[in-house]
Amino acid sequence: MSRIETNLTVLFADVAGSTRLYERVGNAQALSAIARCLDLVRSVCVGHGGRLVKTIGDEAMTVFPAADESVEAAAEMQAKLRELPPVEGNPLAMRIGFHFGASIEADGDVFGDSVNVAARMVALAKGGQVITSSDTVGVVSPWLRGRFRELDSLTVKGKAQDIRIFELLWQESADELTALSTRPKLGPPKIRLQLGPHEIELGESRPALTLGRDPQSDVVISDKMASRLHARIERRRDKFVLVDQSSNGTYVTLEGEKEIVLRREELILRGRGEISFGHGTLAGPVEVLKFSCGDST
Repeated sequence: MSRIETNLTVLFADVAGSTRLYERVGNAQALSAIARCLDLVRSVCVGHGGRLVKTIGDEAMTVFPAADESVEAAAEMQAKLRELPPVEGNPLAMRIGFHFGASIEADGDVFGDSVNVAARMVALAKGGQVITSSDTVGVVSPWLRGRFRELDSLTVKGKAQDIRIFELLWQESADELTALSTRPKLGPPKIRLQLGPHEIELGESRPALTLGRDPQSDVVISDKMASRLHARIERRRDKFVLVDQSSNGTYVTLEGEKEIVLRREELILRGRGEISFGHGTLAGPVEVLKFSCGDST
């Protein structure tokens, strides 16, 4: 198995609303329309010196040797897609995301950090949008940088720092763009957690932790009603989210409010409160995790 480590731009193009298209026009017409979209992606990619790595259902994965080529290709893909006729009144649209960075080429496929980040970018895009990262914008030619606008910052799993995300303004008319409001400047997010005598603080340097009976968990819960992999708390920009992964549920009481039960659900933590695992506070849980967010600490 030959492996080549290099820097590449990985670009994903995904047909938006494909499930709905199948429902509305039937399998045959939808499959034909999606094939036209993917053929368009393939031809534009090759025309800009790129390579189609693979197609997965209604999504194409392509690579380019540099960032400039991916910018021009993404803009052309969206412009040409707009020219395709609607399918029984249903317009076709694609979501595109790309990222330039370290990659590994092996037996025709591509792996590595650039693939993971590019996949996150396309997941953020809406139909007709092209999304990329600040790292990518930083390496494009100066004359292309003016075609981007910053949208937001995003917390990405596995990344210590937030990623600033940008939209490529491929449209010719400024009237087609959504005006962006001024984003408030946010202070460094933090949350303090206390389980018995143990205290943990999450923030920019430590953005997440796991909770459960598994000894490998960041916070080990001894209560037998808790699952081995019970829950996790993770930072998303300026907020902290509790994600339940358990069999018996996670019980949360925000200060001054009624208890909430999470079953394979998420909750944004705010203010102060308590968390119990597998049963509520009325049942007398063995352990209670106390939390305090931001200015409430």
